[in-house]
Amino acid sequence: QVQLVESGGGLVQAGGSLRLSCAASGRSFSSYSMAWFRQAPGKEREFVARISWNGGSTSYGDSVKGRFTISRDNSKNTGSLQMNSLKPEDTAVYYCAAGRFGTTTSPSYSHWGQGTQVTVSS
Repeated sequence: QVQLVESGGGLVQAGGSLRLSCAASGRSFSSYSMAWFRQAPGKEREFVARISWNGGSTSYGDSVKGRFTISRDNSKNTGSLQMNSLKPEDTAVYYCAAGRFGTTTSPSYSHWGQGTQVTVSS
């Protein structure tokens, strides 16, 4: 079983940066793909980024490509999302997820964190 806890959210001005962290418990984390999703009020959950179990493969949603970077450190059971050039439309609750199949859709992830709020002011 894997438990995930996000941190690092907050309030930032447009153009600024934030780094989200995902701390995982459980020995299986290093064998799982990891992803970040986000959900804004009144909107569906949106894929942000994913990384394969060994960090060798990454992919990003079109709205964040070139601005966000996903990474992981299996020796520390952690994952991160570096967010640069933030825009007001990036405002959402950000969720860390882990799963064996690691696609860009939320049903492929079996473990989820509680989420962390990111608010970008204009």
